[in-house]
Amino acid sequence: MLERANEIIRDIAAETDSIILMHSLSGKDSIALLDLCAPHFKRIVCVYMYVVPDLDHVKPYHAYAASKYPNTEWAQVPHYGLYSWIKYGYMGVEKNPKQRLWKLADIIDKVRERTGVEWCCLGFKQTDSLNRLLMLRSYKDGKESICRAGKKFYPLSTYNNKEVLEYISRQNLKTPENYGGGGQSCGCDVSDYNYLKFLQQHYPADLEKIYTKFPRTRFIIQEHEQKEHSRQ
Repeated sequence: MLERANEIIRDIAAETDSIILMHSLSGKDSIALLDLCAPHFKRIVCVYMYVVPDLDHVKPYHAYAASKYPNTEWAQVPHYGLYSWIKYGYMGVEKNPKQRLWKLADIIDKVRERTGVEWCCLGFKQTDSLNRLLMLRSYKDGKESICRAGKKFYPLSTYNNKEVLEYISRQNLKTPENYGGGGQSCGCDVSDYNYLKFLQQHYPADLEKIYTKFPRTRFIIQEHEQKEHSRQ
């Protein structure tokens, strides 16, 4: 069951007992990766990148994972995409043209500096996008999963969403959040109708936090449903 992923993890565990894991809390890849990595490392620093902090709908995932895996530490940092949104005033967020732009690599380097942990695990898969396919296949480690120069590894590189979800089910892990639209998401796209509708139905306080941070999102549900109504 995901044996290739286990082989990759064991390769890294032979070199270090501590890793950083970029963890979306409610996403399927993160849920599976933490379960796969937990038996092999003494210290796992889980880093959650938020767009809007302190949303209630991800807190059960944090509580579940922190309890189930006692060798984890948890850190929350702004999502690297948030800096771009602030710079250009996306969805009405308070604009700051002087905002420095950050990349994912910058976030990882900051966490490395803060924790002293070098190796970083990410949930990228070749099936995610063409860019990730090309990137992961460029790694000549025999498994298309380990970037030794950058000290990053991608145990799920050669798997697809169905295989990851099957692993979660077989291991009886907490089910990833499904925001609608036919798939799971980490909830980073505040302009996505399905995500906003999910919050409206189940976590209205979270939706209000998004409206406060990104005022223009307030009209997305209304505009989407008006379009759907006009097609009928």
